[in-house]
Parts: sequence; structure tokens; C-alpha cells
Amino acid sequence: MRVQERWCHALGSPLYGSLLAALALDIEAGGPALALLRGHETDPPGSALALRLLGGVHRLVLEGRAPDLAAFYPSAGGDAGRGDPWPAFRALLASEADALRELLARPVQTNEVGRSAALLGGFLTVAAETGLPLRLLELGASAGLNLRWDHFRYEAGDLAWGDPASPVRLVDVFEGALPLGQAARVLSRAGCDRSPLDPTTRDGELTLRAYLWPDQIARQALLAGAIAVARRVPASVASADAAEWTAHALADPVPEAATVVYHSIMWQYLSRDERRTTRAVIEEGGQRATTRAPVAWLRFEPVADEGPLEVRLTTWPGGVERVLARAGPHGRPVYWLGSEAPSGRTARA
Repeated sequence: MRVQERWCHALGSPLYGSLLAALALDIEAGGPALALLRGHETDPPGSALALRLLGGVHRLVLEGRAPDLAAFYPSAGGDAGRGDPWPAFRALLASEADALRELLARPVQTNEVGRSAALLGGFLTVAAETGLPLRLLELGASAGLNLRWDHFRYEAGDLAWGDPASPVRLVDVFEGALPLGQAARVLSRAGCDRSPLDPTTRDGELTLRAYLWPDQIARQALLAGAIAVARRVPASVASADAAEWTAHALADPVPEAATVVYHSIMWQYLSRDERRTTRAVIEEGGQRATTRAPVAWLRFEPVADEGPLEVRLTTWPGGVERVLARAGPHGRPVYWLGSEAPSGRTARA
């Protein structure tokens, strides 16, 4: 709770920061938070227990089952500055314990649209270097919103990329000479997830809204715009294990297309063995790449626990790896470092 408290304060959610501080004290005091979380003591840090709890509570708020707490949640029309939300939050932990235990079992499904801004430079780099349309394969795709990144609008000063009429606008989030003048065309888009969501359904939309932080209305607006895009731009997301699905997708090179395997803030949800297997599958697929059927591995992930986040790109043939950018956990701001590859680096990230 205290680790996530620091992140929420740093990333601009004082509401969640204060609630997490109170949650930590309630756990230490043996309050309803401790009773609710019993059995989760050994959950791995990467499973984001704090965000699972907050997301479950937020879902109840959005469903109209917590009117006293909703008064403090801007996402439900409340005012985060009206007073102390903790008494209403604590009461809900006790009164809705059974519902919250069930919601705690669900994985975090943020599908943060802003992360497309961090990934954009990687897609454009692959398009520029190969001259081919892109075949998108996203791991941990959740609802597949970031599979539609090419239907969003990105602006940096006098430069822009994407549909000017898009309901998703990422404005002034870039620093550095991002290659926004490069064209890119998506040939196909598909993804996998352990528990995929359909963003066009009421339940899928509600789940996505619940995992966004309630006092960050701009993120809620981006999500609404991305769901509107999803309703008109199809993308398939399979319920599948990352390694198995990727192995099938990369089994045979696809000529006249650049295959881009990518993911953002999902690596932490895999076990060490799953990471090793998935990495091996991607690298094996890369070894089968040709100049007319290239493969790229694009990822936006932390360098280490609580460390900075980097956008890394590995391309085959050749298996050359480079760091393209650094960015915040929600994909913004993006500090573009460039696309020149360091000599001698290979795909053992």
C-alpha cells in the first residue's frame, strides 16, 4: 500500500495517495482492510494488489453501490476536495467485503491509452527502416485499445501525426526529435491477454473505467475517446498465454509486412519462467525473419522495480537492440532519445 501511495502522489492522484496511506494504517491496526486482504499476503508485487483493491472499490462506486464514497470521486460526479473520504471508504470495506473479495481476484486491466504516445516512435521507426506496412501483435492487450494507436492524434508543437478528427488527442507530451513526419500503415492488428475485455460492452467499459484513478479526469476522457475508436476499428484479442500465442503468431514469416510484437507495463505480470519462455519465443521468431519479412520487438517497461521506464526496440534480421525513449508510467511525458542503435548490442534484454 505504501509503495503504491508514493506512486499515486508522484503521478498526480492525491485522492488515492491519501486513501492508500489510510489503508496502510488500517492494516496495521487490524481493521477491515486487514480482514479483507487476508490470504493475499504472498501475492507477488507485480500483481498490483493495491490497484486491484482500489479498482474493485471504484467499480462499486461507478455501479452506484457506494453513494457516500461517490461524493468524493470526480469520476462519479463527486468532489475530491470536499473532505476526508476515508470514513466512507472504510465503511465500504466492511459492508461490501464479499463483493470486494471477488473483485480482488481479477487482474488489473488499465489499458492506459497514453502509453501509445510512448510506443509511437517505435512503430514509426520500424515503418521508416523497413518501408513495409505493420503487422501488430500486442501481448497483454487487455481490451485492445492500444492496438488502435494509429487512429489517435499526436501533437508536438508544430508537428503532428494521425487523424486530426480523432477523439483521442495526445498533445505536447513529447520532448526530442520524435519522427512525426514518418508515415505508417497498419496491415493487421491482433493481441492476446489472459482475461481480455470487450471495450464495446457495458461490462468491459465499466471494468476499464474502474481501474483508472477517479481524480484524473483527463485519463477518463482519453479512455472514452479510445472506446469510441474501438467501436469503429476492429481488433481481435484472444484469451491466451503470451508465449504460446506468440509462438503460433511467429511460426511462419509473413512476407511484405513488418511484424511488431509489443507490450507496455505487462512484463511484471508474468512469472520469471514465463518471461524467459516468452523472450525465447520472440527471439526464435526473430531468427526466422528476413528483409522482406522483418520482425521487431517493441516494449515499454520498467528497467527495474520502481526504476525508470524505457522504450526498447529490437529488430531482426540482425537482432540489434536500442533504447528509443524514456517515459512516465502513463506514457507521458515522452523523452525521445533517437533511433540510432548502439553497436554490438543484441536481443538479450
